[in-house]
Amino acid sequence: MNNTIRTAIVGFGSVAEKMHAPLIKVCPDLELVASVERRTNRCESLYQTTTFRTLDDLLAADVADLVVITTPNEFHFPMAKQCLEAGKHVVVDKPVTIFSQEAEELDKLAKEKGLICSVFHNRRYDGDFMTLQKLVREGDLGDLVYLESHFDRFRPDVSDNWREAQVAGNGITFDLGSHLIDQVVLLFGLPNWIQADIRKQRTGAVADDYFDIILDYGSLKARVTAGALVNVRTPKFLLLGKNGSFQKFGLDVQEAAFKAGDKPEGPAWGVETEEKWGKIFLNEEVKMYETIPGDYRILYQNVADAISKGTTLDITIPQAISVLKIIEASFKSSEEGCRISRSEGGW
Repeated sequence: MNNTIRTAIVGFGSVAEKMHAPLIKVCPDLELVASVERRTNRCESLYQTTTFRTLDDLLAADVADLVVITTPNEFHFPMAKQCLEAGKHVVVDKPVTIFSQEAEELDKLAKEKGLICSVFHNRRYDGDFMTLQKLVREGDLGDLVYLESHFDRFRPDVSDNWREAQVAGNGITFDLGSHLIDQVVLLFGLPNWIQADIRKQRTGAVADDYFDIILDYGSLKARVTAGALVNVRTPKFLLLGKNGSFQKFGLDVQEAAFKAGDKPEGPAWGVETEEKWGKIFLNEEVKMYETIPGDYRILYQNVADAISKGTTLDITIPQAISVLKIIEASFKSSEEGCRISRSEGGW
């Protein structure tokens, strides 16, 4: 008897094709059966699935138990809501919705119907971040005072990608900021206050392409930042403690592997070569610090286990709501030039 969870993808753009579909295919408890594509049949040609032109058609056919939504951000909420109302489990690419109150509505609906609703925060399973979690957990650096997290790129020309269009929920803060804020909150919990600087730096930019956000934890300060005009090497992570420091350059290797068409299979997946490891600086000693292998496969396996076995879901909507509220507070902070406290932001 086939007990795999029938899975469909809504929106088969590059991220769905290069990342979501391969991850679903290698998960033994998921079966990729369908996609919703307006004009193409790419998923069908690659994975022998069924193509539907609209979400209505997919839901009417009742061919899937789990629906993965990878459309532009503006469609996340209405599509996720429609799927939940139809009795389907849902995974939504980050950010789960544009507005926190929309995510609250999804959370309420999923709980009422006894359905799983999760968010594709794959960067929780970056090797460098998992390594950072280990360092924080084990306390080798002593009492921590500062974390700096970058996601910088050099893309001086504005593209026609939907993420750079003048639509609510687009821009680099909703895109990369969702990941970086989620990581910091996972590490240290909710901040006391935040202060943000969000800008459009490139000529012709209509969506934000730079952010610098401070999250305060009393004796610890965290800073998350990303820009599209950074043509110099910056650390991915810089963590400072009273006993020493940790510095790591370079992005997790999984994204490049997906873009190269590699399948996420085998024990070598996500393994970083030694020359890319970070370094620990302890008094007069400097040593390489091995990067834990990154593994995005964990995300979909956890979703499958939550659906079929009742396992605790790793990435929940309430967690995503907190991130959204911090993003909302960040835009307000940037516009008004002020700090926003936790009580004011409601996270």
